[in-house]
Amino acid sequence: MMNHSEDQRSKSERTLLTALLLSAPGPIVTGISVLFCYSTTQIADFLRRSTELAAIFVSWWIYRKLQRNSELDSAEQGRLEHLANLCVGYAMACTGFMMLIIAAFRLPSYKPTGNVTMGLVIAVLGLLTNTWFWFRYRALIREQFNVIIAAQQKLYRAKSFVDFCVVVALTAIAIAPVHAVTRYVDILGSVIVACYLLWNGFGTIRK
Repeated sequence: MMNHSEDQRSKSERTLLTALLLSAPGPIVTGISVLFCYSTTQIADFLRRSTELAAIFVSWWIYRKLQRNSELDSAEQGRLEHLANLCVGYAMACTGFMMLIIAAFRLPSYKPTGNVTMGLVIAVLGLLTNTWFWFRYRALIREQFNVIIAAQQKLYRAKSFVDFCVVVALTAIAIAPVHAVTRYVDILGSVIVACYLLWNGFGTIRK
């Protein structure tokens, strides 16, 4: 029979694996959607999901390795936990930087066109799912603090905020694609998301 600590670790690992599996289709579907609509926010969303998927995989792999190798000394455990933190931090920071670059290059001549339905559906589903994981990770670290789980909580908090901005931008494009304001809503959505990711990313890296 598992004790409380073992049960907590088991729940954390299952949550990490579930998050990884649910995140896996995101880059594929969003990438297909980009082919139908060159929305700045949608392109940035594709890059963001791809980078985050890699960070989630590394975090899951490291957490699993730590739980299955209890003989590792504290220095090695700390190194692996720091690596997981760095992956999450750089994933957010690099995605934010890419989004700023895209927004800057497309601002002068960009006009949102095309069908954003698929991307909007993915963004709404992502908002609901990521918000659930955000609160799930927060509950787990309240029960028992873990560096890797804490980093995932920050990542999913950022992901929820990003998805909210993406939903707003793509909804504007879907409702009024030719309106003058829509162009700036789309670009502004990318910039807000980028700044938030940079702030969270560098904050995670420094820890």
